[in-house]
This record gives sequence, C-alpha cells and structure tokens, in this order.
Amino acid sequence: QVCGSGLRFAVAAAIFPVLRGRWPRPVVRVWFTGARAMSGAAKQLYDKLNEMGIKYEEITHEPVMTVAAQAEYVKHLPGATVKNLFLKDKKKQRYLVTACVDSKTPMAAIEGAVGAKGLRMADDLEEHLGVKPGSVTPFAAMNIKEEAVKVCLDARIKGFEYVNAHPLHNEATTTVLTADLLRFLESYGHKITWVEGLATDDGSSEAPKPKAKAAAEPKAKAKAKAKVAAKPDGNEDTKGITIKKQENFADWYTQVIVRSEMIEYYEVSGCYILRPWAFFVWEQIQEWFDAEIKKLGVENAYFPLFVSKRALETEKDHVEGFSPEVAWVTRYGTSEMAEPVAIRPTSETIMYPAFAKWIRSHRDLPLKLNQWTSVVRWEFKQPTPFIRTREFLWQEGHTAHATDKECEEMVFKILDLYAAIYEDMLAVPMTKGIKSEKEKFAGGKMTTTIEGFIPTNGRAIQAATSHHLGQNFSKMFGIEFETEKHEKEFAHQASWGFTTRSIGVMIMTHADDKGLVMPPRVSPTQVVLIPLPFKDQPLDNMVNKCDEIFAALKEKGLRCEVDDRNNYTPGWKYNYWELKGVPLRIEVGPKDLEKGAARVVRRDTGASENIPFGELDTRIPALLDTVQKDMFARAKANYNTGIEKVTEWKDVMPALNRRHLVLVPWCETMESEEEMKKETGKEVPEDVVANDEEEGGAPALSGSMKCLCIPLEQPEMPAGTKCIWTGKPALRWALFGRSY
Repeated sequence: QVCGSGLRFAVAAAIFPVLRGRWPRPVVRVWFTGARAMSGAAKQLYDKLNEMGIKYEEITHEPVMTVAAQAEYVKHLPGATVKNLFLKDKKKQRYLVTACVDSKTPMAAIEGAVGAKGLRMADDLEEHLGVKPGSVTPFAAMNIKEEAVKVCLDARIKGFEYVNAHPLHNEATTTVLTADLLRFLESYGHKITWVEGLATDDGSSEAPKPKAKAAAEPKAKAKAKAKVAAKPDGNEDTKGITIKKQENFADWYTQVIVRSEMIEYYEVSGCYILRPWAFFVWEQIQEWFDAEIKKLGVENAYFPLFVSKRALETEKDHVEGFSPEVAWVTRYGTSEMAEPVAIRPTSETIMYPAFAKWIRSHRDLPLKLNQWTSVVRWEFKQPTPFIRTREFLWQEGHTAHATDKECEEMVFKILDLYAAIYEDMLAVPMTKGIKSEKEKFAGGKMTTTIEGFIPTNGRAIQAATSHHLGQNFSKMFGIEFETEKHEKEFAHQASWGFTTRSIGVMIMTHADDKGLVMPPRVSPTQVVLIPLPFKDQPLDNMVNKCDEIFAALKEKGLRCEVDDRNNYTPGWKYNYWELKGVPLRIEVGPKDLEKGAARVVRRDTGASENIPFGELDTRIPALLDTVQKDMFARAKANYNTGIEKVTEWKDVMPALNRRHLVLVPWCETMESEEEMKKETGKEVPEDVVANDEEEGGAPALSGSMKCLCIPLEQPEMPAGTKCIWTGKPALRWALFGRSY
C-alpha cells in the first residue's frame, strides 16, 4: 500500500513490470491519500481478472466525465488510453465502440465497419452496460446479456501493448495487456468487430511506435504537473484556457469554470463545489430578487429536507414527473428504515399539507411563501456543472390565492422578475413564453417560462419557470377556504423557482477563449488595479497611486482590488484577471504618473483608453454601465440571429443544423409535438448529437427538437396560416429547437 499523492508519477512509472511478471506478486494496487473505497462493480471486475490470471494495475483519480478530464491523470501511462461510444442503429441494435483516445470516430466510418445505418448515441447504457455516463469502458462487456450489444474495437489498439480504461466507474483507470483485454472479452462470448481506418488528427491510422522510456521526473515536478490549476512558475502558464470555444465547447466550458475558480469537482458524481467567485453571483441574485418579492408580499420560510413516501405520492401526475430523479434514504447507520423517505426534488408535497392547516378563511389569503434552499434530483443524464446537477441551489416560491385571476397575475409578475435577473443583471437575453401541454409542469394548469439560447452549440435552455397550478394541488391536499359568501372553495396556487443554472447560462453566453467575461453588476471584482514596475524605479509610487484610486472608487460603491503582488509579472496578472472575467483593468506605471492619467482596459472588448486620474471616480462607474449594456446588446443580437421564422417543414432541419432555433406556426396538439420530435431525431449530423470526446455520448444533448415555448410576444400571423406539421389551422407561433 502506497500513500501520498506526491508519489503518483514515480510509482506509476515503476509498476508496469508487474504486468510482465517481473515482480513476484501477481497484482499490485496503488492507492493514494484520499482514494475512495473500491466500488462493488470494480470488485467484480477485479475478481474476474484474478480468476483468469490477468495482471492489471489501477490508479485512482477524481471523477472524470470526459477523456479530456481523464487525460490530466493518465498522460504518463504507456499504451492506448481509450474513449468509448455507446450507439444504436435504426434497427435498435446497440454497439459498444472502444477507440484510441486520439482516433477520430466519425459515424460514417463506424457504420461501414459494423454494417449499420443511422447510428446515433444510445441513452440506455445503464440498462445494457450496467455503468453510468462517464464510466463507459470495454470492461462493461461483462455486463452485456446475449447479443443485445455488439463489441467493436478500433483496429489501432492492436498496435499497443497496453490498454488503459475505466474499471466500470470513472474514479480510476485500469491498465491491462491488450492481449489480456481481448481474452477477457472473448471469455464472455463476444465476437469482436474491428473498426479499420480510424485516423488521428495528423491523418495516421497506425499506432505509434514505442518510444524510449523517459527518465523519471523529480517527484515535486511531477506533482506540480498533475494539478490543473497549479500556480505558474514563471515559465509556464497553467491557468490559461487552452481549448477553443468554437472547436470543443464541452471541454472549453469545463476548463473555464475550473480554471477561473468558479467550480471545484467533488467525489460524488453530479455534485460540485461552488467556489466564492461563483457563489458571489448567486448572492447578488438572491439579494435583488429577495427584495423584489418582498415588495409583492412574499415572506421567507424554511421547510424540511425530507418528504414521506405517502406525501410524495399524493399527486399522481406530479410524482410520475419526478419519480426517476427522486433520491431515497433507506437506512441509518446499519439499520434499515421502517419506511424510506425521499430527499425533496421540489417542495409542493412538503409544504401543502401545512398550507391546508393554515388556510381556513378568505382572510388567510393570499398566502405567499418562499424558501432559499437546495434540492436533489438524481439525474441520469450527463451531469454538467451549473446546468444539470444532482444537487442545486434555488429559491422556490409557493403562493395560494382566492381567485384564478389573482393567481395568474402572480405567475406573470414572477416571470417578469426572472427575466429581469437574466437581462438586467446577467446581460443574457430571454424569450418569455408558455410551455406546451406536453412540456408543462406535471400536475399543473399552465407553465410560463423564460428560454435562453447558446449560439455556440445551437442549444436552447430553460432558464426559469413560473407555474400556475390551478386548483389541482389544493384539491389533493385539502387546501380549502370559506369565501365571503360562506361557501367552500379550493385555493388557486402558483409555484415558481430559479436556480444556479443561471450562472452556467451566463458563462456559456459571455465567456471566451481567454476565460470568463463577467457582467459588471454581478462580478465579485468590478475593477482591478495593477501597478506596473519599470526598471529600477521604486514600485511604491505606483502602488500608492493605485491605493488612492482604489479608495476613490470604493467611495462610489464599486468592488475593486489592487493586485500589488510582487511575485508575478504584469503580463501574468493581466491573463489571470482576464481569466476571472473582471470587467475593467486599470494600469498605473511611471509614464502614467508623469501624464497624470491611467490606462483603462475593458475585458469584454479589449478596448483601452487613458483617463485622467481626477476623472476616474466619475468615468469608471459610467464605463461599467456601458460595458453592461454592450454585453447585453451583443448577446441579444446573437440571440436574434439564432432564431429563424420557418413556415415549411422542409426548412426545419437545415435551420436546426445551422445551430438555430425555429419559430413556426403550430396547431398545438401533443401528437404533432411528439411526431416532430421523432422526425427531427432521425437524420442528425454526428457533431450535433454529441461531442464524441464525451464518454457515454452525452445523452443530455439530444438531436431531436422540442417545443421550447409559445412566446408571449407573438408576430402577426396571416389569415389561413397552416400548422407546419399537420397542415391544420395554426393557433400561434411556437419556438422549437434542440435543447439541454
């Protein structure tokens, strides 16, 4: 047993003779400080390998959802590290495709090798492979039943002595001899299909020739390389963004949120640590929204985390909508609980029994409550920080009203506030609308929504919702009141929620290849001041001037910071604060002191200007307002460009494949919505379905389109306009698109 993460590279370099039998022990497992216990699935795998006499080696690491994230931990390993695709064809045959990590995997090449048509990502990998997204591996072949899944290998793997793959979970990587992997697969009766001709970026389809072993690196240096966000040593900037937003959006996003210090990954998949730079944004949203809803008479409260099974199942449609995502507590210590309790996926079934106790008369209405809390929804889809997580922060408001009209007014007031958060604070444009019957909140009467759009990948995203529940829940939970006419009536209810997803939408909208671009109104630091050293001149004069400017700007209520660290160069500081997205940078050097003016640089455009010292306290606040407005204007222009008005079905797929949304005339039937969704999922370009670097195929990114909303602001519809799908009279314009 080896402890101490500093030994990772030195030990890893020494373990591979084990696989060739040069050491007496048949198996050596190397564990590092903080390593998690072996999963049950991994134990079954290793038991099988031991049974077959297959020697292996395992290194543990943080949970990784992509091969790019895995690369940080396995780049020192010899052999072929692999990526995996789980696919299905038009005949519903499934394929587990394992390829070298640097092999291109176009669908056409795979289709030719396996003799299939219409390959696309399959989203039922847990059912067929027994692993979760991010953990797909050739070792999952041990869980395949009969011929439900065909096993396919990149022919380039034959040229490598070793193969590195996940051991049925994504918190470790296991190395075996390639010959032993083939023997393992064949032991389960799999006939391997070899996929020929997969090439690397340089066009080669051959495995590289073995290289001479490099000298072992010093332990300290190896450890420093392993850290994604290590401090620069002056020669290498390890904090910069190295992936282009337009080239690999998924990995770019991961790199931005980690290296800008917004997110830290956590050992429980789908759960993330919000670092102070991210949490500050949430605090700004919370402070503003909390004040606004209190103007509407809303009061804050707190309700328990747990909900009983009986309460959760009170409203059938509601629980069916959430049941796949509900996490259950079934034991405490070593004892089984008499009755499992659920961790709230939302709080209707927790709060409404209390509403029934508190509401007796029309004098008790309206009742308007809100809570700031977290909820758990055990997503089966690909987790994405901020966007789709298993635990997330939110506010949820619940109100009860005497009349339907009053309830509806509340729903739309909240929707307007949600839109204001995005547009006025985060500088992200939104479309306000109403969800279709198919997409509305389970058990509700009407769902209103604000819908965002990420132009880079052509995906819409549901940003926030405000639900009109009607009287459905009040009837189920007995929320009844006596009217002024002494008649009994059920309350009309609304519920509304806003989450930390908003931070992810902001990042996806504004960030660039240098890192974050923060809207001034929510940026933790709005202005950074950097004193510039020059030759032998003392730095104190520049620092003193920066401190003076800092004090003046603080008086104006701005959030500022002076970066006077003397162990970093000005250039490194520029890159660091650009990565953090700080809206304005003020530079003060000897020449600036002579001229009596500071150089001011905008993060959003890179534009710079010299502003006299005496004018900074008035012009900087105005410039921040300009930056905020300009960021929204650019985002709005991109948003508008990404929506195409389409009246003929033949124009839908081309628009979607241009990564646009479509505004179409629609008859608003559930049947037509489902049919359009199926039709648009049939012929989808490979790069639209998923980034093939994402293990498991990122099922969160479906190629099908769905109804995003029926916009509240409706363009004029000419008389006689037909539904784009059925040809029946269209009722309204509807916004459709691919979405998260």
